[in-house]
Amino acid sequence: MEGVIQTKGLLSLPSNPQTRIFLNKIPQQSLRQRINLSNPLKPKPTNLFSLNLDGSRKFQGFGTLPGLFGVQKSRFPHVCKASAAAAAGGAAGELEADPPKFMGIEVLTLKKIVPLGLMFFCILFNYTILRDTKDVLVVTAKGSSAEIIPFLKTWVNLPMAIGFMVLYTKLSNVLSKKALFYTVILPFIAFFGAFGFVLYPLSNYFHPTALADKLLAFLGPRFLGPLAIMRIWSFCLFYVMAELWGSVVVSVLFWGFANQITTVDEAKKFYPLFGLGANVALIFSGRTVKYFSNMRKHLGPGVDGWAISLKYMMSIVVVMGLAICGLYWWVNTYVPLPTRSKKKKEKPNMTTMESLKFLASSPYIRDLATLVVAYGISINLVEVTWKSKLKAQFPSPNEYSSFMGDFSTATGIATFTMMLLSQWIFNKYGWGVAAKITPTVLLLTGVGFFSLILFGDPLGPGLMKFGLTPLLAAVYVGAMQNIFSKSAKYSLFDPCKEMAYIPLDEDTKVKGKAAIDVVCNPLGKSGGALIQQFMILTFGSLANSTPYLGGVLLVIVVAWLGAAKSLDKQFTALRQEEELEKEMERAAVKIPIVSTNGSLGSDSNASSSSTETSSPQNV
Repeated sequence: MEGVIQTKGLLSLPSNPQTRIFLNKIPQQSLRQRINLSNPLKPKPTNLFSLNLDGSRKFQGFGTLPGLFGVQKSRFPHVCKASAAAAAGGAAGELEADPPKFMGIEVLTLKKIVPLGLMFFCILFNYTILRDTKDVLVVTAKGSSAEIIPFLKTWVNLPMAIGFMVLYTKLSNVLSKKALFYTVILPFIAFFGAFGFVLYPLSNYFHPTALADKLLAFLGPRFLGPLAIMRIWSFCLFYVMAELWGSVVVSVLFWGFANQITTVDEAKKFYPLFGLGANVALIFSGRTVKYFSNMRKHLGPGVDGWAISLKYMMSIVVVMGLAICGLYWWVNTYVPLPTRSKKKKEKPNMTTMESLKFLASSPYIRDLATLVVAYGISINLVEVTWKSKLKAQFPSPNEYSSFMGDFSTATGIATFTMMLLSQWIFNKYGWGVAAKITPTVLLLTGVGFFSLILFGDPLGPGLMKFGLTPLLAAVYVGAMQNIFSKSAKYSLFDPCKEMAYIPLDEDTKVKGKAAIDVVCNPLGKSGGALIQQFMILTFGSLANSTPYLGGVLLVIVVAWLGAAKSLDKQFTALRQEEELEKEMERAAVKIPIVSTNGSLGSDSNASSSSTETSSPQNV
């Protein structure tokens, strides 16, 4: 290193007379604090450069580098950028005072996060009440059964969801964000209020019961499900509106608003708390449903207890809905919202055929798609069969609703617990084990559920010792399956699915997500319903189809576990490759080149000049 003065390990200064004259003017004590001449590879913790107003770099107040050494700023951009960032950060810290805080959190952040948390609680509270009520209405209604659900999801829910998104897209082009929010949520609130106080009490007057009976006698019992949609059309409309509340108000309105007003740092810190708060809402709303469902016990004979319960529950839904609107108004009125860049990221607009081709070309994305489709089909196959047994055990709407209240509370508690355990599972056992827990739970509980349905009579005497009938045991096992599978989905399956995208390159990540959104999500949601429709129309009823549905479930879960195992190997390999690249990047820090003629050089100078013989030195 003779003939070279090393400063901070970042810059080599030529040992020429001009440099020596400059250095001699600096007091020795100050010089030793600024430049390490004895050991250039052990830099001192000091900042050698500062910013001038004209953009040039000042060397500790003694002069600018371009004037002293005749060197252009572009010769050492890494030094200039680091100095500019340090200077800018220091200036900002001096000019701006610390914002006011409460319990270590900025007050401005609390003014956004607290209302958002309350909004999310109210939305999920309503959704639990609506989800439990919609099942009670369509499953326990006279002339209907659980067989209506597959037809309802495919032929009513899916078209209305598509129609809503088309309407929402058009409204978003002509309305402001505030007007769009109110325009979407207020019709939901008005409908649920009108249903509890008008549509349900008058349903006997406008339901075409006689026509449905004639068509059922002509077509046969296998068409019970499709004809029930016409028979109880107002209940089916409630079912669809309740489903849309979950997808529209939660996914589109709330998360769209939350992403609009929060920063990335705030989202990382507080979004997980929203998930925990959602399960608290699930617990409280489950207790609410059970309380109002049990009101029939205190009413006189001849009184429609379910109608009374429905009025109370819909009143709560309306009050919570108005509270959501009030919180939204308060945030927009009193909280300064962050500005966003108007530059939009390019997003691939893939057609269905392009999505299918991309899925077929990538084993990694294909395995990930298998996970998404398998979950959607599996949960639908079990859920509808379980609800048919639930109606047989609890034929009264109040009894059915009371059980669903307990079910929602148990689901909230299980999910809350699993969310607390999920971090430990990921840390101790890794991605592969976490991804296999959900299908394993579905497989084990599914075997128990379908075994009780198919072989309930031989097991009857043994179950009687525990005070259970085969039907009640099947109901409890089916409830356990739904509780554990949903809690595993929210706490493990969804995080695993999103984590699987992280190590992919940007092109595969974006295209893979688009392909799964276009093909796999709809296929997973409607695939189970289509399978059940085929089974019902082929074998005459859901009960006759049970053995075949159990076989289909077994095949799908085995394929799911195989895809999870394959994806785990690929995910681990990509993660190892990513870590190796990061280690190589950390080791690739280069010292700027010093030419033999005593002037400062750069990599580009070294490669272009044949007279320079020095080479980069890797630290």
